Amino acid sequence: MAIKQKIDDSLGQFLRKYENQLLAELYVAYLEARANGKRKTRDEQQFEVDEMLNLKILCKKLLDKTYQPSRGIAHIIHNPVIREIFAAPFVDRVVHHWIYDKIYEWWDKHFLYDAYSCREKKGTLMGIKRLDLMIRRASGNYARPVWVVKMDIQGYFMSLDRKKLYDRVIWGLDQQYVNKKHLKEYELLKYAIHEIIFDNPVEGVRRRGWPKQWKNLPRNKSLFWQPEGFGIVIGNLTSQLFSNIYLDQLDRYIYYTLGYKYYGRYVDDFFIVVNEEQMKHLMRDVEAIREYLRRMGLTLHPKKFYIQKMDKGTQFLGGVVYPGHIQPSERIKKNYTKAVKRYAKGKKLVDSIVSYMGHVVHLSHKEFERKVYEVVGWENVR
Repeated sequence: MAIKQKIDDSLGQFLRKYENQLLAELYVAYLEARANGKRKTRDEQQFEVDEMLNLKILCKKLLDKTYQPSRGIAHIIHNPVIREIFAAPFVDRVVHHWIYDKIYEWWDKHFLYDAYSCREKKGTLMGIKRLDLMIRRASGNYARPVWVVKMDIQGYFMSLDRKKLYDRVIWGLDQQYVNKKHLKEYELLKYAIHEIIFDNPVEGVRRRGWPKQWKNLPRNKSLFWQPEGFGIVIGNLTSQLFSNIYLDQLDRYIYYTLGYKYYGRYVDDFFIVVNEEQMKHLMRDVEAIREYLRRMGLTLHPKKFYIQKMDKGTQFLGGVVYPGHIQPSERIKKNYTKAVKRYAKGKKLVDSIVSYMGHVVHLSHKEFERKVYEVVGWENVR
């Protein structure tokens, strides 16, 4: 007991010095980045060769305010849609996790319950089930008709004004540290957030893949074609959190100011469920939402505006919500079928189908899966 007390006292004394506290926090962030990343990347392996020395160097750069994001790698993905991804170097991912660990909990309590993206214990499946629940409640267990209005923000990540984004993130930091702005921690978080948001990721970036892949990507979906000061990368942990932070303003405007309680959002896709009496009012409020987004520097997508009566089925996040049941969407069915066929031919590992299996198991899937498995001779899999 005496030995444990001595260790606790020694550790407490060690952590009372902020430099040591920061180093300990960066070590936790390092473990998180390593667990969530691809262990085979070269820069991660190089970092791990002498992890404590590299963490001490990073710690000193933050303390001296000489840290700057490194150059990443850009590549194109095609699933579920074609988009541009910038992969951050491992040392930057450690900083991303450190920032996330420091500010996520405060923001998570501030967010609306029905903001589903990039939040612990939430995600696409919860978004689908919440839409189902809202339709059921708004319709009185399907006793009266309701409509789902779905909207989308055009080129959200690419069109974000970094100055406005930074101001919003720092607004939250100021609230979180309202009586603690004298702390070194607040000062360094503000500095690191500034460096990440205002970093120009296209400077010095390495492109991976064939040049023709970028030719197939619309310009409004590429950072290479955005005006200076606009756009953030897709894929970084901080980008996911910051994008949620910025659209929290929209969530609060629709839920509290306009008064639509059956509302939900996943990244830049959002829906409102209304009954027949509210429908005309909502059509007027769509213009208010459009104007509110314009003031945020964003644009309501003119071609992704859907009005769907509940009994016709509403597609959202890989599911189609009908009264009383939820079907996998056609895109999920197509991709799942393709993955199963490729796995059956030995062209893909089992991991390629596990995520689809985990998604559809919560939906009305048995008839669909039976047909897929019959094609490859797996009739008795489930």
